[in-house]
Amino acid sequence: MDPGNWATDLEGGARFGYRLLWVLVLSNLMAILLQTLSARLGIVAGRDLAQACREAYPRWVCNTLWLLCEIAIAACDLAEVLGAAIALHLLFGLPLLAGVVLTAADTILVLWLSRYGIRMIEAVILSLIAVITGCFLVELAFAKPALHEIFSGLTPKINNQSLYVAIGILGATVMPHNLYLHSALVQTRRIGRTVAERRDACRFNLIDSCIALNGALIVNAAILVLAAAVFFKQHVIVTEIEQAYQLLSPLLGTMLASGLFAIALLASGQSSTLTGTLAGQIVMEGFLKLRLRPVLRRLMTRTLAIIPAIFTVFLAGEQGTYKLLILSQVVLSMQLPFAVIPLIRFTNDPARMGEFANRTWVKTLAWSAAALILVLNFWLAGIEAGPWMMASPWRLVLVGPLVAALVVLLGCVMFFGLRPIGTEPEPAGVAVVSNRPEPIYQRILVPLDQSDRDRAAIAHAAALARPNGATLHLLHVEEGVTSQLYGALSRTAEVDAGEEYFRGIVQSLAQEGIHAEVTVVHGHNAKDEIVRFARQIQPDLVVMGAHGHRGLKDLIFGNTINGVRHEITAPVLAVRDRSRGV
Repeated sequence: MDPGNWATDLEGGARFGYRLLWVLVLSNLMAILLQTLSARLGIVAGRDLAQACREAYPRWVCNTLWLLCEIAIAACDLAEVLGAAIALHLLFGLPLLAGVVLTAADTILVLWLSRYGIRMIEAVILSLIAVITGCFLVELAFAKPALHEIFSGLTPKINNQSLYVAIGILGATVMPHNLYLHSALVQTRRIGRTVAERRDACRFNLIDSCIALNGALIVNAAILVLAAAVFFKQHVIVTEIEQAYQLLSPLLGTMLASGLFAIALLASGQSSTLTGTLAGQIVMEGFLKLRLRPVLRRLMTRTLAIIPAIFTVFLAGEQGTYKLLILSQVVLSMQLPFAVIPLIRFTNDPARMGEFANRTWVKTLAWSAAALILVLNFWLAGIEAGPWMMASPWRLVLVGPLVAALVVLLGCVMFFGLRPIGTEPEPAGVAVVSNRPEPIYQRILVPLDQSDRDRAAIAHAAALARPNGATLHLLHVEEGVTSQLYGALSRTAEVDAGEEYFRGIVQSLAQEGIHAEVTVVHGHNAKDEIVRFARQIQPDLVVMGAHGHRGLKDLIFGNTINGVRHEITAPVLAVRDRSRGV
């Protein structure tokens, strides 16, 4: 449930009455089927959809699929940004632009909830959806729609005018990134390994999906029916969500209707924010094997959504945000085939699914759903993008190759032979141990800072140097003000004391049969000097004493070890004095 559903359902009901209700019902049935297949992939194959794509397709195909999925997540996040900003404006009078910027703060909410595990997140989402459902059931009671008119909307009817909104409803209901998400989240359950246990898990998941998605259908249908009963019947053209909010009270005869509308809109934005964040992490890890910190991942996605939202609010106002909400859901529908077709192929494959591979009737339903999605998307592209491209040769030259590339990618996803599941002749752990390279330490770099951390660094470095006959390269960076200004010409009592300090270390190590050399450099930044010296001598190992502080102290005192290890190729061993605690 996200604000994109609101925009498409509101537009569908206000412009076309009950005529697109069948699209909503059919989209929900397709969502149940595809969510069930994605869950089966996760339960049986033990892989989410992104991991399965990485395993089966060439790298360039996987990278492109990942990029398209990121676009879909950004489009969904855009809807959440706009929806939350509109809700804040309706409830508290906050300007839309300020509301868009404020939505970046929901990153804190996501991270805070993540500390309590997936069950807490599920409980919060369920609570938010319960609020949305309750609000719209009350509003439906105010609207009093005629049942025979509602049932008339279940007869399939579509034309060029309603196609755009119909595809938006489809994208808002099925949501391609949720297929990746669902195939991963089912693996958080305690599923046994036997056939019977997996069959039970698949059956219970089907029940779970039917309850959840049919509950979502009730809410989506309530929005569309409410818009049809209130706006379409009164011949009111809705051009922005705020207009719907303002008109509900006089048309339904109660101020409560508008308040419930705004509260439900805010709740929907927050519930979908959580799922969007999880989906983003899953597709990035699955396709690229790249794991980012959740806060960084969240900020990246939210930034991609905020930028177009700010421009739209600034240039086009509230009517622009409404149109952008609908467009974001159309983008989701356009991305659907690139997630649905691989999912169907994987779950049809006996090599991956064994006896859980799709039966003939499931294959028929699944491919029929994929074909319908493709037909609708190509139809929309033909009537919307076709004339626009043909109106100018420059448009055709610029956009034509992109369209051709997407068609080629679609053909590859549909017809490429799937790579078989890889099997290794021996367990991976055994292969790692048996084929490991034997490191030889001949040059060990040990940065020192004349503190108690030097003891631990030298102790570990000496223990590794002794059996290998290695040379210890002791490095000290003078960062005092005089050293920064005058460099090697600086002569202070501190510099003199340092020379005596290092001379004593070298002499003591020599008595133990360990050769050590001291280098003192003067500079502004210890990390830069250590990296420069390491690139010069090419050490086999760097041993550094860790201070143990973090957070604010890192900002004040710096974090040298992290900076060094990211810029050199040699392994870095960070050590601490055990007497100081872990």
